[in-house]
Amino acid sequence: MNLYVKNNTFWFELENLARLFFPNEKINVYKEFSTVEEPFIYTELGDKITVRVKLGSFCEEHFADKTESNSENELATVQLVYKALSRYCDIRQPWGLLTGVRPIKLFRKITSEKGGEEAQRRFLHEYFVSRGRVELAQMTEENERRIISLSRPESFSLYVGIPFCPSRCSYCSFVMSSVERAKKLVEPYTALLCEEIKATAEIVKNLGLRLESVYFGGGTPTTLSAEQLDMVLCTVNKSFDMSTCREFTVEAGRPDTITEDKLISLKENNVDRISINPQTLSDSVLQAIGRKHTAEQFLQAFELARRCGFKNINTDLIAGLPTDTVDSFKRSLDTVTGLGAECVTVHTLCMKRAANLTTEGKTLNRDEALAARAMQDYARQSLLSLDYIPYYLYRQTRMVGNLENVGWSKRGYESLYNVYVMDETHTILACGSGGVTKLKRYGTDYLTRIFNFKYPYEYIDRFDELLNRKTQITQFYGSNAVDYSAQP
Repeated sequence: MNLYVKNNTFWFELENLARLFFPNEKINVYKEFSTVEEPFIYTELGDKITVRVKLGSFCEEHFADKTESNSENELATVQLVYKALSRYCDIRQPWGLLTGVRPIKLFRKITSEKGGEEAQRRFLHEYFVSRGRVELAQMTEENERRIISLSRPESFSLYVGIPFCPSRCSYCSFVMSSVERAKKLVEPYTALLCEEIKATAEIVKNLGLRLESVYFGGGTPTTLSAEQLDMVLCTVNKSFDMSTCREFTVEAGRPDTITEDKLISLKENNVDRISINPQTLSDSVLQAIGRKHTAEQFLQAFELARRCGFKNINTDLIAGLPTDTVDSFKRSLDTVTGLGAECVTVHTLCMKRAANLTTEGKTLNRDEALAARAMQDYARQSLLSLDYIPYYLYRQTRMVGNLENVGWSKRGYESLYNVYVMDETHTILACGSGGVTKLKRYGTDYLTRIFNFKYPYEYIDRFDELLNRKTQITQFYGSNAVDYSAQP
């Protein structure tokens, strides 16, 4: 697919839009050219806005008035291309022409500036978002807003990364290592992680920052032994002022890593929210995606967590998994809600470039997209009927059906950390390999990042260099402790 852009700078949005309709094709972008080759999408900003689309026998040409506003000209161009591609493919995208990760953040921005009715109007009539997704966006934004209001100028959250898993799922592109392959790295990694946590806590103390939430992710944190897990959890509790911490989450993740002694360690270290993630409760689908556990092991792990006293358990499901069916997905969701899980996060399969599924040649197709949409529609209808609320939402490129990931919860059980991350509400300080610290300037959209080394062996070998990067946190906030009492 060839994309030509003449006299405009809209190529980024246009390329992303074209990828919605042609997810398996390479999009060739030409900004300087003398001729055009079929198949093509041609856009030009001259006296008028011109869009031509030639795809085999399909050929359309459209024009729109040019204005003095570059953003208005961009939107008009994207709208024309979207309409043409929708007609060619005979499909409407659920999120219309929106391609960004954070549609709820956009909905909130318009709501705060122009009101909720205007946000709904723009989503429906300018961005061509389906009515169902507009309603979902409105509900999610309202629920997010309550959580965001808890954050203060000095607030931050802590992320701790454990980059080990029992095995690699076929759809996963996270930087992680299987325990079998990285067994020798786990012990030194854990020891150094504790040192990084201590160093980070010292910086926080000197700057007078306030801890709001803690999140252990990965990988699978419960891949660690009970003793190693206890050591890291204890380090967090002893190093930070936990009196202000509203939520402490650990991704128990894979049911085959959960044992009673690990759950007891979590409880004793004040972890009040965990995730046990089956992704599906079909054994054949689990086998197809490379997860080495069964649906029965998930049910046993969930029951064990209840017996150990956990009253806020999240479960993840994925719509659109290979070999899954709409009926099978419905059974998975119904089983999870039947257990009374406080949170149910419904993801959509994302065909990430580094995932085994993609490298082995898996592509996206129309039937799978329609099935994934039916799965997400069922999830939305079912969870709403059971009084779950959508409290955060985000999107990714190359999602099956161009859908979304939604966090649902019973009221009062929403994950604060998930909202803070997706809204970019306040600073997130990250410890561990693959972690990304995001420093947020309060009251602005300004955000800067500090990257930890991706791989466990790099983290271990270059640990002193990594610690030195932490000085950027102090430089960002200022070398002296900050008096936040004078700020709004």
